Amino acid sequence: MPMLKKIFTWWEGATIGTALHSWRNGSKVGSDSLGNIYYEGKKDGRRWVIYAGENDASAVPPEWHSWLHKQIDGLPDDVLPPVRAFEKPGTRNLTGTDAAYRPSGALEKGGQRQAATGDYEAWTPN
Repeated sequence: MPMLKKIFTWWEGATIGTALHSWRNGSKVGSDSLGNIYYEGKKDGRRWVIYAGENDASAVPPEWHSWLHKQIDGLPDDVLPPVRAFEKPGTRNLTGTDAAYRPSGALEKGGQRQAATGDYEAWTPN
């Protein structure tokens, strides 16, 4: 089953076609802390990523996003300054997952909105 999955699915990792394309037409330039592998075309200079696990563009760290979109010329480790102590690592988009932010009035948390405080006055046109 894993071989058929690699041939026919695209949403989790690279298909066999993408892996072959990367091997034939690209050169590996690096990887990030999440395990994503980055390639650059040998002839045309195109850039792409092979995701580690589920294909999710929000799983690309900001520094590699800059490299993929040619905002920086060199590799992130060579061109960008070191990460400062106060900077948090990038996180993937959690929308639609159990870890997504849900305020107290959200349907997933019971749907009970707080009562209005009376400090709102509706606008009416003249």
